Amino acid sequence: MDTQELQKLKNKFDIIGNDAALNLALETAVAVAPTDLTVLVSGESGVGKENIPKIIHQFSRRKTGKFLAVNCGAIPEGTINAELFGHEKGSFTGAIGERKGYFEEADGGTLFLDEIGELPKETQAMLLRVLQSGEFIKVGSSKVEKTDVRIVAATNVNLYTAVQQGRFREDLYYRLNAARIVMPSLRDRKDDIYLLFRKFTSDFATRYGLRTISLSIDAISLLKAYRWPGNIRQLKNVAETVTALESGPATTESDRMELGAAAFSRYIPDEKDTLLPQISSPSASGSMNEEDKRVLVKALLDLKGEVDALSQRVKELESGTGVKQLPAQPGYDASQRPSREDDAEWQEQSEDLSIRKTTGDLIERALEKHGGNVKAAAAELGISERTVYRKIASKKK
Repeated sequence: MDTQELQKLKNKFDIIGNDAALNLALETAVAVAPTDLTVLVSGESGVGKENIPKIIHQFSRRKTGKFLAVNCGAIPEGTINAELFGHEKGSFTGAIGERKGYFEEADGGTLFLDEIGELPKETQAMLLRVLQSGEFIKVGSSKVEKTDVRIVAATNVNLYTAVQQGRFREDLYYRLNAARIVMPSLRDRKDDIYLLFRKFTSDFATRYGLRTISLSIDAISLLKAYRWPGNIRQLKNVAETVTALESGPATTESDRMELGAAAFSRYIPDEKDTLLPQISSPSASGSMNEEDKRVLVKALLDLKGEVDALSQRVKELESGTGVKQLPAQPGYDASQRPSREDDAEWQEQSEDLSIRKTTGDLIERALEKHGGNVKAAAAELGISERTVYRKIASKKK
């Protein structure tokens, strides 16, 4: 394809960019379109893989037929066979009537199977049969039916690795991989990033009557330096958020504004932030997620530090008043003291209980001295106000 034809193609499918790898992917799609080769489109999530099957369909002899897109990862495993191949009435609970599957619906057209790597092994075997012979059997039926469908599949995982791990059939992998098209990630298209940003902010601004955002040279450098793990989808979200929060209503005097690096940096995620504890709700299963664990660990470390400091304070007070032995715990019977071989463990537990009681006594005395002023009591004892409040709460129980 010459440059003019390629640009016309991009305009038709709303594709922005001049990257060489992107151009190769588009040219390959047009080249294989007139054939019935099965095509496998690979690339990270959010790179725009969904454009390739549309291009293939539009430039194929099947363009007057149906084009159906199916997200294999979004269909429950228990119903995916019925969704793809159809089912007979009464074949399973809820099958109140006969239903055509996507392969039957797309007969004579193109079927795009996104997230192909998520297919169960049983469904993979059924798909392989369709690719080899065009034959399939509806769920609950014994009748072999035929279909004439062009398959374009897409994946954001490494299917060859999935084959090696036993999660994907090797014969199906080679059958799907008759023609392969690789969509480049956004971080590999550095010169296209700002072009896409301008497109997204312009579209958003036009839709809501806002001024279009442009970036300073330093801000553009910041934009290109980020690795964009969510690719084009993530960039679009950032561009729209920046426009919504930083722009204002467009006027006859001004319909655009420039944003500097300092202001724009607030919208570029700091990946180091993911290592810091953040308050988050428990997961649906009731178990703690990683962020909850980090928060809990930090709180425990803080508490340990406070207990250590308070323990040291107790020892200093005892040393100053000549107290050599901590008061016995209520209800303690000396006759129940452990044997000598367990003496070390018993002593640790005894000291721990004594420290906790003495800690409570000290906090109560400090509160009395300062007329219930938590801040003053905490300052005198060298502990946090949170520890004092925790003690007050425990006394009320």
